[in-house]
Parts: sequence; C-alpha cells; structure tokens
Amino acid sequence: MESTHLLGASKKRVKIHPHTVTAKYATRTPYSPQQPGGHTHFPQPGDEGYDDAPSFEDFGSFLEETSDKKKLTEGKRWPLTLFGSKDKTSSPKPSAAAAGDGGDGGARAAKTPGKGVGEQLASFGEASVSASRLTWVGLLGAAVAHGGLIVLTQVASEHFGLGPMFLLLVRSIFQLFSVVVPLHKGENPFGPEGYRLRLLCYGMAYSLALCCAYSSSSFAASENSASAWRLATTALSAILAFLLLEERMGLADGITLAAGLCGLGLVLLPTVDESNSDSPMDNLVFWKGAFGWSLTALAGLWMALALVGYRSLKDRVGVGTALFTVSWTGCVLAPASLALLQEGWSWPVSVAAWAVVFGLVACSVAAFLGITHALTRIHPALVSASQSLEVPVSMLVHLAMAPSVPTAPEVVGNVMVLLSVGWLVAMKLLPSRVTARRHREEYEEIMDSPIK
Repeated sequence: MESTHLLGASKKRVKIHPHTVTAKYATRTPYSPQQPGGHTHFPQPGDEGYDDAPSFEDFGSFLEETSDKKKLTEGKRWPLTLFGSKDKTSSPKPSAAAAGDGGDGGARAAKTPGKGVGEQLASFGEASVSASRLTWVGLLGAAVAHGGLIVLTQVASEHFGLGPMFLLLVRSIFQLFSVVVPLHKGENPFGPEGYRLRLLCYGMAYSLALCCAYSSSSFAASENSASAWRLATTALSAILAFLLLEERMGLADGITLAAGLCGLGLVLLPTVDESNSDSPMDNLVFWKGAFGWSLTALAGLWMALALVGYRSLKDRVGVGTALFTVSWTGCVLAPASLALLQEGWSWPVSVAAWAVVFGLVACSVAAFLGITHALTRIHPALVSASQSLEVPVSMLVHLAMAPSVPTAPEVVGNVMVLLSVGWLVAMKLLPSRVTARRHREEYEEIMDSPIK
C-alpha cells in the first residue's frame, strides 16, 4: 500500500510494509507558468533514482548527527534511580552506512532500537518492583525496631531507673552525629534555601510528638500508650494527607487501614475493675490518666503533622538532613520537657545500662531511617499503619521476658493488626508484579503487530 503527497519543494513517498515504515524523498521540477502542461513525476519501483532516496533510518541517523539534535539530547537524563542517575543515551546508535546496506540490514537496524526499548522497559519494571520490595522490607524492619524501642525503654525505666525523657535526650545527643551525612554530600545541614522554615516546623513537630509520647507514660499505662499513639497517628495521617496534600487512598487500602485501627482499639479495651471508682483517690487517678491519654492523642497529632510535612519535602530534603533536624530540635525540647515534668537526672552506672542505651539509640535510628525513606514512596497513613506491627512485637517480647496470660481482646486485636499489615504488604507487592507483566505483554503485542 502506497500513498503520496507534496511537502514543499520535495516529493515524499511512504511505503507501508508489514514490519517497517519507510519514507522516500526525491526532488521535482518546480511548477512554472512558462511550461504549460508540465506534470510532476513520481519515481516508480524500478525507475532510476528510486532507491537513491534516503530511507527513514538514514533520516533518523542524520538527525542524530546534527548539532541541534545533540544539544537537545545531551541535556536529557533518566530520573534518579536507587543507585544514582543514568544517562539516557547510553546505548550506541547504528551508523548511517550500516542502515543503508540493503533491505535486511535496514530491517535489522530498525528492529534493534525496538529490542533495546523492550529490554529497558523490562529492566525498569523489575527495578521498580525491587525498589518497592526494599522499601516495604525497610518499613517492616522499622516496625520491629519500634517494638524493640518500646521494650528497651521500659527495661531502662524499670530496671535501671532511667526516665523516658532522659532517654529521649540521650537519643537526640547521639543522633547529632548524623550531621556528617549532609556535610559529606555537600548539602546544608539546615536544609536548602527556601525550605528551611518548613524543615524547622517538621523537626519541631517530630520532637514535640516524641516529647508528648514519652511524657504520657508518666501519667497513663505505658503498655497501652504506644497502641493509642499509633492509632491516633494513623487516623490523623490519613485525614491530614487528604486535607493538606490532597492524597487519597484506595478502597482496599482504606478497608485494611480500618481493620488495623479496630485491632488497636481492641488492644486498648480496659481490663481493670472499676467498682471503687467513687473514692477520691480513684478520681485523682482518673484525671491523671485522662491527662496522659490527652498527651498521647496530642503526640499522634504532632507525629501525623511531621509525617505529612516530610512527605511534602521528600524531593528537597534528604534522610540524613531530616535526622539531624529531628536530633537538634530534640536536644532543645527534651531538656525543657525535663524541667517542666521535674524529672530527675540519672546517668547509667553499669555496663548493662549503657548497653540498653546504645541498643535504644540503634533501634531509634533504624526505625527513623525506615520510616523516612518509605515516606518518599508511600502514603503517610500507610506508613503509620505498617508501624502498628510494633504492638504485637512488643507483646511477644514481653511474653518471652515475663510469661503471662494475655486477655482475649489483646489476642484478637494483635491478630487483627498482624493480618492487616500482612495483607497491606501483600496487596502492595503482589499486584506490582502482575502489573509489570501485563505492561510487558502489552508492549510485546505492540511490537509484534504489523502496524506500528
């Protein structure tokens, strides 16, 4: 099938073959009124000069050799990958002479770029799936680190007399060494210009959340404060991400999130007999507990604001800079909270106490890195929901250290949390493989089609 039309002062003949499309150009005699009856001649197959016209492949090679084309392509690069940037023009291009050596050579030259694109598409899909897997593995590792953080904080408080706010101050001091990361990269530790105020607000919100959460353990039951804090953070993250960033979740994500929140609610069900609640002492305990739960809810609000805040800064602020910001703001707010709560200073005096402190610092850094890296790819509410795994992890560690019989609501709630997090991870990882395979099949179908 052939079609012809005029393009300025040249003739163009397009030949459509089952596997390739070529365009033939030939010069023609311009129309002149002094030559009446002159007709434009289109060369036919077999005529002299028909095969001398440049093919479509030659035309593409010509474009590659022009300076304008080089100026346009030299500035184009692939987006940043997991290990850095990748040049878009990494594969060598076939020469013009090779493209014009017969029909078979031209067909092979035409098919080679298509094959390269197919390989790049397949490798890009595999890299995307691998990056998602690494992100979720890091997120689950952060949840386990959070569970260890809860246990170590309670051990340090009960066995070594180290207060929660003092532990928070020690954490912040040790984490100040993270300033070497932005300095090594040649970045400003206080953030890029134009984003420092937002980064400061993020650090203050994160540190205030930790201060409120650690302070609440002095007023409410410490074993339930983590569950209440995670429940408030997850629910408020979903709301604030929608209101501030206009990020929505799918129906399946919302159902999974609701199931996890219900599980946390079952864990928080009271199990203490309140038959003597009319006594004055019980009223004092009630209001003290109410203030502790209010601090927990406030901690959830601040943490949700911090997660959403870093989500908006993920393209400008690195993880090392964020960790340093949280560290120095924690060094400022933790002593103020210590003075406000009048909590005494008690330094570790034994090797075991220092081992607990260093383990606490390591768990906090690992948890922060996993969460902050995940915020660059995942919805803040889903990041917080995955950290609900810290509640079953801490319960299992407590049962291993001090065997006891958990209540039925605790067992059912922790099972619901495990199932919701497991289903969320499976739902995020398994469909990605199916999607990549479907895209690959669609691309192969297009490449095998006679019409491109």
